[in-house]
Amino acid sequence: REQTLNQLLTEMDGFENNNGVMILAATNRPESLDPALLRPGRFDRRVPVELPDLKGREEILKVHARKVRMGNDVNFHTIARMAAGASGAELANIVNEAALRAVRNNRRVVTEEDMEESIEVVIAGYQRKNAILSTQEKLVVSYHETGHALVAALQSHSAPVQKITIIPRTSGALGYTMQVEEDQKNLLTKEELLAKIATFTGGRAAEEVEFGSITTGASNDIEQATKLARSMITRFGMTDEFDMVAMETATNQYLGGDTQLTCSSETQKAIDTKVVEIVRQQHELAKKLLTENKRKLDEISQFLYEHETITGDEFMEILNRPSA
Repeated sequence: REQTLNQLLTEMDGFENNNGVMILAATNRPESLDPALLRPGRFDRRVPVELPDLKGREEILKVHARKVRMGNDVNFHTIARMAAGASGAELANIVNEAALRAVRNNRRVVTEEDMEESIEVVIAGYQRKNAILSTQEKLVVSYHETGHALVAALQSHSAPVQKITIIPRTSGALGYTMQVEEDQKNLLTKEELLAKIATFTGGRAAEEVEFGSITTGASNDIEQATKLARSMITRFGMTDEFDMVAMETATNQYLGGDTQLTCSSETQKAIDTKVVEIVRQQHELAKKLLTENKRKLDEISQFLYEHETITGDEFMEILNRPSA
């Protein structure tokens, strides 16, 4: 590594006047670069390439959409909102998937439905047409996904539900609930994070409320809720016990963002206890909300069981409909 670095530095500085020569370089490991490379006079300007925001996603989609025939019903703003957190490569993949779906269905143009389905393919994988769930499993998954959606809808700090489905996917998911923020959000409040944790626990809570037993279907929800609760404590300073003290530092920002603990084993034990407390409180809240709205839980779950997919509008219509 030193030989390579020295050779590069020599080529950059050299012994001759290299006016008009510009050197460009790219890396996804900026923290591992030698400071000698980054000092003024060598690489003077750094241009971080972050994930695109809402406007950026919309423009990127339009660029890739030029290659395919788009129907008049395609709303790029809506698709960009649904694809929150997607990179440029993933957005290109979404357009390609939509084009393939249109071809498979013998259509000459890509529709809004094709684009929405392709987002689901990128997020959760293809539909597993050959996956056969037993009647009981299908019912459990219906209640599980309705639990997520209902807990989200009954909290004021949650993003609106866009779609609920119980069609198995190649990623292993037996169903999922898609929520879409109405506006681009860069900052989240403590209340919004707690609402997310409660929503993650909503699936398991629905199983408990309806069947009195639990399944393995909540494994990913548990992982997400735990990760979020831990971040609230160790990185966001959102607890009274630890105040604004960083217990964790993020590394490899551009390679998935690993974290490293910077506290004693005693503090780690206290953090673990607090994580359990936060998740348990939100789990209890989810169960309380579903118990109080048991009739709606049954009504929506039954509708989802019969139709396998519910749009956000259908979900809200059933939720706001007066109970019989």
